Amino acid sequence: MRIITSEQVSAGHPDKICDQIADAIVTDCLQHDCNSRVAIECLFKNRCLVIAGELTSTHEPDYKALVQQVFDRINNGGAENADAGLDYKLDFIADDLDIAVLIDHQSSDIALGVNTGGAGDQGMMYGYATNETPELLPIPFVLATRFLELLKAYPCRMLKADAKAQVSFDYDSGRITTFLCSVQHLRDVEVEDFREIIASIMIRTASEYGLNTDFIKLVNPTGRFVLGSSFADCGVTGRKLACDTYGGVGHIGGGAMSGKDPSKVDRSGAYAARKIARDIVSAGYADKAEVQIAYAIGVAEPVSVYVETFGTEHQDKEFISQYVRENYDLTPRGIIDGLGLLDVDYNAVSAYGHFGKQGLPWEK
Repeated sequence: MRIITSEQVSAGHPDKICDQIADAIVTDCLQHDCNSRVAIECLFKNRCLVIAGELTSTHEPDYKALVQQVFDRINNGGAENADAGLDYKLDFIADDLDIAVLIDHQSSDIALGVNTGGAGDQGMMYGYATNETPELLPIPFVLATRFLELLKAYPCRMLKADAKAQVSFDYDSGRITTFLCSVQHLRDVEVEDFREIIASIMIRTASEYGLNTDFIKLVNPTGRFVLGSSFADCGVTGRKLACDTYGGVGHIGGGAMSGKDPSKVDRSGAYAARKIARDIVSAGYADKAEVQIAYAIGVAEPVSVYVETFGTEHQDKEFISQYVRENYDLTPRGIIDGLGLLDVDYNAVSAYGHFGKQGLPWEK
């Protein structure tokens, strides 16, 4: 058996709350000043939120208002039923928090290279695509993500915002073996009160992809998940890279994407690599593709570009490599302009993954 496991976390997970706040700041700054240089990290524990990093912009964000906007989106959860209401999924609002803002201007040394079109840092980025799902993403990762999207929209006042899902898939038999969900719940609720709800969402998720539904279903295996979010775990920006990308199936680059404007190649390079891998698979050149791009700080052209197709190629590998060389401008400015990255609403990708969603320029 070749069982591969991937996980996803909800928008109410403390690490994802930090990602969402950081990307809300990035988007707000770019919408007011497209030349903003943003590198924001958040740390969230109990009712203390630290927003730290570097920001050079003509715009001054209203940090508390942006935090509340993130909380409102998590509370609403995209609920399809008005009975779900607002203000019950999280245990706090922005006014409840002690918010510390520790932000300086971007280093002028870094600006010397970025302002002339060079990369904002060294590093390597990966993009991955596979034809095993319509999203061109790995099956177990897509299932875990889709499950949590359905869960967030389910109108159930027993459940809170913090949740995780994990799916194990046997690639040899093409079957799900185990589906796991841990979800925060109210204090006076037992797991048995909502077990069937969670199981039904698991079954719906598997059925949407034409897969088996007789898998092992694990719901809150510890038996209790009352204390959640920042009260149970300290949240930090950039700590859920597998959840942001390919569920651990594809390689992960050296840096996070959230909290950074697209002059940072951790973000723009990762999107470009996904775009290339996706195009290779969509064109039928290979069933799977992984692209690595590496940069040196202050240098515009990448120091290396490598394409791996895992023996699934339907074209000569040199043909594929030449296709990449001839069709993509992989300088930071070329990526930003080609994908329109200064006009993206990064709130759309700060939870439930940066890839596989409609309407994103690197997914077209």
